[in-house]
Amino acid sequence: MTVLELTDATFDEVVGASSVPVLVDVTAPWCGPCVQMEPVLADVAGESAGELVVARLDVEEHPDTVRRLGVMSFPTLLLFVDGAERGRVIGARGKARLREDLRTFLA
Repeated sequence: MTVLELTDATFDEVVGASSVPVLVDVTAPWCGPCVQMEPVLADVAGESAGELVVARLDVEEHPDTVRRLGVMSFPTLLLFVDGAERGRVIGARGKARLREDLRTFLA
């Protein structure tokens, strides 16, 4: 599974309709740590197919949703369960650390 691209128009539908947790990477193309997270998130998406949706929201292209979510630092990873935010991580992390952060939600 690949990382799903979210937009202002699709965010609420995708996050709200998912039967599994959704990890949203709020990212910016000019953000070095955000770029470093891309392969980590792609790996997690592939390894977690069926138990987690991994999605990306570009701050440059979709500022309305980013503003509504109150995200001010990048990268910010938001975890939604049943459409509600259940976790927020600011800053880049390696795959092992990210998996550890997600473990309680993917049990």
